[in-house]
Amino acid sequence: MKQDKYTEKLTYPVRGMTQLTAAAWSMVIGCPEIAQKAQPGQFVDLLPEGGFTLRRPISICEIDKAAGTLRIVFEVRGKGTKALSELRAGDTVNMLAPLGHGFTLPEKDARVILVGGGIGTPPMLPLAQYSGKNAVVISGFRNADAAILQEDFAKTGAKTVLCTDDGSAGRSGLVTLPLEEEIQAETPALICACGPMPMLRATAALAKQYGIPCQVSLEERMGCGIGACLVCACRTRDKNGGEQFLHVCKNGPVFDAEEVVW
Repeated sequence: MKQDKYTEKLTYPVRGMTQLTAAAWSMVIGCPEIAQKAQPGQFVDLLPEGGFTLRRPISICEIDKAAGTLRIVFEVRGKGTKALSELRAGDTVNMLAPLGHGFTLPEKDARVILVGGGIGTPPMLPLAQYSGKNAVVISGFRNADAAILQEDFAKTGAKTVLCTDDGSAGRSGLVTLPLEEEIQAETPALICACGPMPMLRATAALAKQYGIPCQVSLEERMGCGIGACLVCACRTRDKNGGEQFLHVCKNGPVFDAEEVVW
């Protein structure tokens, strides 16, 4: 690790880089101090090389405290993420981490249902590793070619349910159908979810219907990642029932589903 005297940001070594799909990449970053502090649900903020001024927020996919590494999984969606995808083992990456408020973990023996949609699936992996066989992981993707991390989830011992919009892999349709089936089969102590807003809204509605605590990780565009700008503001309810704007980067990205104004 070395200190950049001009930006006062830290750079860390890339330990590994793997392409998962046509668009998705997995990066392992060596950062022992950060790995010790990181919690499921938090994120990192990466600054691509090549004249970019804005960082790219990416959820933490795996925390290995023993190895001193973090794993992130991201999709190439523009020039910045394209630059990040071109990094290889031995390169360094400019990173702020760990950022944000993560998930509040239940007891390890509690039944939990983890719902991930698309690139919102990676932050579910640390939760599955924590709960193991007591977790049910429901993942939704556009098609079979976009599906990621299914083997990683299976290795945790969790029950895995794959859904695709077009039925090309796993079950055809939305994640909400198997979610309700799992709730009816055995009421979980907690539901955690990350993905597109319509999916989160539907998941939160089911959790409320069945009286189950639910935590959601919101996805919003971010400018700074540390609460200094207003780009990632989201509407939430305060303790008195009124509405307020909070920062997804600083106050989230994980919120109690009951807090969010859907």
